[in-house]
Amino acid sequence: MTTIRLTEVTTSTPEQFIAGLTDFGPGRSKLFANSHDDYLRVHDLGPGYADVTEGSGGVWERLRYDWSDPSHIVLTTTDSSVWGGQSGYIYTLKRRADGATEIDVVIVRDGKNVKGRLLAFVFALFGKRVLGTAFDNTVRAIEARNIPAVTTNQVEV
Repeated sequence: MTTIRLTEVTTSTPEQFIAGLTDFGPGRSKLFANSHDDYLRVHDLGPGYADVTEGSGGVWERLRYDWSDPSHIVLTTTDSSVWGGQSGYIYTLKRRADGATEIDVVIVRDGKNVKGRLLAFVFALFGKRVLGTAFDNTVRAIEARNIPAVTTNQVEV
């Protein structure tokens, strides 16, 4: 089992980050590179929870999202092509005095088969860098979608 902890600071509010995290519509891969539309299936969705299958590249997992506590979002793997056991994600959001939000995420990868154990081993070696880059890209993409559009008045001469 591999556990990776990452931290980012974002200009997004906790509400904006949760809105991005729980946007299961088309184009999710623009926010989450490893969640391609052809894998995305929303099985159940309600206030503060979702049951979703997502993945890419032959690796998929079904996750139970729970954001009933908006400062502590838990994603539990309930089924997967490679992950089992304790696999999932825990996001902790802290609103800072300067208006920014600190996001801590704990990612647990518990391989349930040979491919999963091999991937967990690779994540133990390189996961902080690889998943850290993906996490940073997600945070920046959520920030970008929350920047108000700038309009200009153009006059033709």
